[in-house]
Parts: sequence; structure tokens; C-alpha cells
Amino acid sequence: MNRRFHYKQEQGMALLEGLIAILIFSIGILSIVGLQAASLRHANDAKYRVDASFLANQALGAMWADRENLTAYKTEESLPALPKGKRTIDVDGSQVTVTITWQLPGEPAPHRHVVVANING
Repeated sequence: MNRRFHYKQEQGMALLEGLIAILIFSIGILSIVGLQAASLRHANDAKYRVDASFLANQALGAMWADRENLTAYKTEESLPALPKGKRTIDVDGSQVTVTITWQLPGEPAPHRHVVVANING
């Protein structure tokens, strides 16, 4: 009789343990998916920062090659390589400021990359 009472107390425990195991496993999988999404977002952000740096340095390289005509490079243009990208070049004597801005979809504020250089002619 004592054995039967012990058996009745354990009915459903295997099912409960299985459900708890599935819950813990599901939380782990959801955490991994969230981590992957954050990693992808950060990788894209790093790519856009590298592209912005390259585009700024490309403009500065062209100005170094043509130092006599620095004022001709003062522009504001769109950059199709970046989402909502824009390059602004300001020239003040020999000081050149190149500002690259871009804005990703769903983000409230644009990103900026600013390079200041003195180009002596």
C-alpha cells in the first residue's frame, strides 16, 4: 500500500520535468537569436563606418593632388554608397573639413564621420 501511495505522488513529474527542460532550451535559443541579430547590426554599422572613412580619405587625397584649387572642392553631395549618405566639404584657407553623414532605416539620428586636415600648398 505504501508503494502505491508513492507512485501516485510521482504521477506527472516526468511531464513537468520535460516541460521545464523545453522552457529552458527555448530561452537559450531565443537568447542566441537575439545575440545574432545584435552582432549583425554591429557588423553593418562597422562596415558603414569603414565606408565613410574611405570616402572622406578619397576626397582628401584628391585635394592633396590638386592643392592649388582647394576652394573648387567645397561641395555638398549625396553618396549612394551609404544609406541616406551625404558628403560635405568645407574649405577655410588651408584647413579642410570633410563630413560624411548617413542614416540607417529606423534610427532616429544620423551617424557622422568628420575628418579635418591642413593641406599646405
